[in-house]
Amino acid sequence: MLNYFIHTVNAILMASVIAGTVTGYTRLVGQKSEKRIMIGGASVGITAAVVIAILRNNTNLVKSAALNSVIYTISIGAFLLFAIFCLLALKKNRMMRRLSWAALAVILAALIAYFYPEALMYPHKVLIVEKTVLSTDYLMAMIGVAGGFVLSLIGFLAAMHCTMRLSERGAFLTMLLQLVTQEIIMLSGIFSVFLQNGKIKSNPAIFSFVVFVKNHNSWFIFASAAIVSASAVYLLIKSLSVNEPYRNPAEHRKIRAKWRSTRRWAGAALCAALCTVLTMTVLENINSREVTLSPIEETEFDEENVYVPFDLVSDGHLHRFAYETENGVSIRFIVIKKPNTQSYGIGLDACDICGETGYYEKDGQVVCKLCDVVMNISTIGFKGGCNPIVIPYEIKNGQIIVPVSGLLEYEKEFK
Repeated sequence: MLNYFIHTVNAILMASVIAGTVTGYTRLVGQKSEKRIMIGGASVGITAAVVIAILRNNTNLVKSAALNSVIYTISIGAFLLFAIFCLLALKKNRMMRRLSWAALAVILAALIAYFYPEALMYPHKVLIVEKTVLSTDYLMAMIGVAGGFVLSLIGFLAAMHCTMRLSERGAFLTMLLQLVTQEIIMLSGIFSVFLQNGKIKSNPAIFSFVVFVKNHNSWFIFASAAIVSASAVYLLIKSLSVNEPYRNPAEHRKIRAKWRSTRRWAGAALCAALCTVLTMTVLENINSREVTLSPIEETEFDEENVYVPFDLVSDGHLHRFAYETENGVSIRFIVIKKPNTQSYGIGLDACDICGETGYYEKDGQVVCKLCDVVMNISTIGFKGGCNPIVIPYEIKNGQIIVPVSGLLEYEKEFK
């Protein structure tokens, strides 16, 4: 339960807070036609998220890397257009204003389509492991998922109501900061895809940026929560010195009721932020103790290659090996014989999404330690999703030969 609560919060809380901020800004300043545009964008995003989740759970039609690269490109392109249209709209150009809202709707759709499918897939993924919805483990996992959605919903509502109560300029600045947080993640994603596909040359600065964003996902969740918290604190301070004019007692009561509601939502935002911090620190530390990775097995190696004999890995179970670099970094990789074949699944003990947290075996399944995603053993060795990062190797003379140079490319992943 705790595991899936944390994973759901990781997956959608930041997206929910950003969506709440965008919704609050829309309700504050958007005209009817502009609100319809935003509703359309949200609807497209939700539909896409559901379709992607269904396809990823039931087919092999969705190639995660290719799909994500499209979403990254759309989101970054829409954000750049949004910035340009907003600047042009300062000259009271109605067409530019309408186009800026259209770009914002595309950003919102990309946000939902990128972040939400993973959480929507959890019920099916848990069912693969537990086999039945009637098991206690399945019920507890679903309670964890539901708890993550509830906290994310509170974050969405708190962000929306706090943003609605700011000035137009303050609401726009808050939303802009949230969108920048989103686009940093999108930019890191597109760089990661380009590096893997060789579309851009390996660059230490770009690689370090990609690794930093990937390994510090919680920092961006904290940043998003901090932006909302800053708005909440501002509203709380402002509520202490309200001096709005009123003409009669009824108007006075209305003003007092408005600021009582503001204080409540500001308090809800701060409570949600505190719950987020506790989830990503205390609960995360507790949860990380639950699964211990199997020990690294010994095998032969020299300056050029690591050698894994078939007789070490032919039992169909997960095996973990490592090469220690000159800097004392242990670069881990896994090997498992694929069922009903003579081929092997080979890859780093890390993935592009969850970093180097590693994989473990449970009931004959290979599971990601961080997000609890169950791997299709037949696809280990192929790019995409939470699969292990692909590494070069060759099979020769009854052993798997992994080049040391191929492992050293990922030294920073394990630091």
